[in-house]
Amino acid sequence: MPLAKEVKTKAIEDFHRHDKDTGSPEVQVAILTNRINQLTAHLQNNKQDQSCRRGLLKLVGQRRRLLTYLRNSNYQSYLNVTDKLQLRRK
Repeated sequence: MPLAKEVKTKAIEDFHRHDKDTGSPEVQVAILTNRINQLTAHLQNNKQDQSCRRGLLKLVGQRRRLLTYLRNSNYQSYLNVTDKLQLRRK
């Protein structure tokens, strides 16, 4: 179940660095966070969906790696992204 186009477009507009930016770490983290929230809601209703759970864990790991990269390369941007998305940070 992919993200709705409107949700993805809004995430890109909120976190892009310039007009045609769709692949910066900030945008990728925002899209992954929306996907993670969607899958979490799905798993609350469908507790036995193990393939979905595995996909969710892969997305969480990917987001964690992107956040680590962002924290090491541009700390101020990391702080902005974690504040906007309400993510815990270390």
